[in-house]
Amino acid sequence: MKTGLITAAVYAIVLALCLKGLHFFHLISWNPIGFYKKWELFEDSSKLFHWSFLTLALFVVGFFLYMTLRYTHIIPAVLTSLLLGLIITITLEWFVLDLPLQSKSFKKLSIPFIVVVICLLRFLLETANFHQKEHTAQKGN
Repeated sequence: MKTGLITAAVYAIVLALCLKGLHFFHLISWNPIGFYKKWELFEDSSKLFHWSFLTLALFVVGFFLYMTLRYTHIIPAVLTSLLLGLIITITLEWFVLDLPLQSKSFKKLSIPFIVVVICLLRFLLETANFHQKEHTAQKGN
């Protein structure tokens, strides 16, 4: 449980920093904290609060993924992170950018964003699998 919290915290902080970097260098065409204006949430708050709240939300998602996906240690983490990362990132960008269902819409997707999410999911899954196998081995002794 403790390792899950630490892993989820590292995942959330690194992903938030990567999102800030991707937005700063215009590698994604959408604002990671732009949903606050769209949904009219915390409009009076500072950007630091917006990023902190996003990091907290990413922490909750990361911890949920850590706890649920640690039981998929039978499937290689490379395959799981690749498929899950592609599904999550393509779906997220499809909704954020409001893309039509056409083949030319794939050109508007951000490859750096997809790569960052897949790499961080791999980190999360490999850590979860390692600790699950360690826990199972200790339980057997």
